Amino acid sequence: MMKRKRAERAKAKAKQPSKIKGVDKSAASNTPANSKQATVIGMLGSAQGATIAAIMDKTDWQQHSVRGFFAGVVRKRLGLTLTSENKEGADRIYRIVARKAKPSRSRPVKNAPAEKANKNAEQSVA
Repeated sequence: MMKRKRAERAKAKAKQPSKIKGVDKSAASNTPANSKQATVIGMLGSAQGATIAAIMDKTDWQQHSVRGFFAGVVRKRLGLTLTSENKEGADRIYRIVARKAKPSRSRPVKNAPAEKANKNAEQSVA
């Protein structure tokens, strides 16, 4: 009886969509225009940019959450180039400049099994 309940709970949990900080992964790529993410990206995309303090006020996020958003979403997931400038006596200003060119492949392609077999055959003949 216990095994069946565990299996049912595991099955139900597997059916639930994965979440990234409360956002469904399938919906993460097409966020609504009124979301906090869209608000922050809009602020960063403007000509004057945005400070961390301004983003904190607008979204009610904490400082470490804003920095995590910059690294995880803006830079990694969306592939945007984020620049910052720090004028003397003022807060650092962040801006989105342009999209990065995504690399075609992160790892080099390994030899195919047929190529390995050919190399082994050549070595044994020689």
